[in-house]
Amino acid sequence: MKKNCEKEAAVQMAKEILTAARTAPKAKGIDNIVTYLLENDEKETLATAMDKAADKLGAFLSRDANNVRNSDVLILIGLKDAGTSGLNCGACGFETCIDLKNAAKPKKTPFKGPFCSIKVIDLGIAVGSAAAKAKDLCLDNRVFYSAGAVACSIKMIDADYAFAIPLSISGKSIYFDRKM
Repeated sequence: MKKNCEKEAAVQMAKEILTAARTAPKAKGIDNIVTYLLENDEKETLATAMDKAADKLGAFLSRDANNVRNSDVLILIGLKDAGTSGLNCGACGFETCIDLKNAAKPKKTPFKGPFCSIKVIDLGIAVGSAAAKAKDLCLDNRVFYSAGAVACSIKMIDADYAFAIPLSISGKSIYFDRKM
């Protein structure tokens, strides 16, 4: 007999959540989404890097780092080598996709923008699909810009832009009463 064994399912449910991100609709059917699953020591590596980045980027990173540590698993969903959509829509702030491609990239930011807005929307849909699946599975979760940014900046993941979704199975959501 096993007692209170629900945490054993966390990794399998995280894989189902990543499946929702992967199968989310993408503009023109082109998939530039990358996904990662972090457990145990990997979560601690990210949380420690977030604590170190808090001085520069803001105290909220340390608050979020504690949530990363206390989560059962953490998933990262990112955008890699997205290029442009080729639509010349101008939503990125540039007149054409070629202008966006030729734009200077910032040197000291966690992300490697500027990005095609259509591709960023693809990332948002993937993250939204993942969060919806987490909700459907009754997992406590939160979408973190902070953990995604730090994971990119320390090259923990191979992505140009990412968000993290920590997942927790507990009697009360660890993401609800967060303090700075």
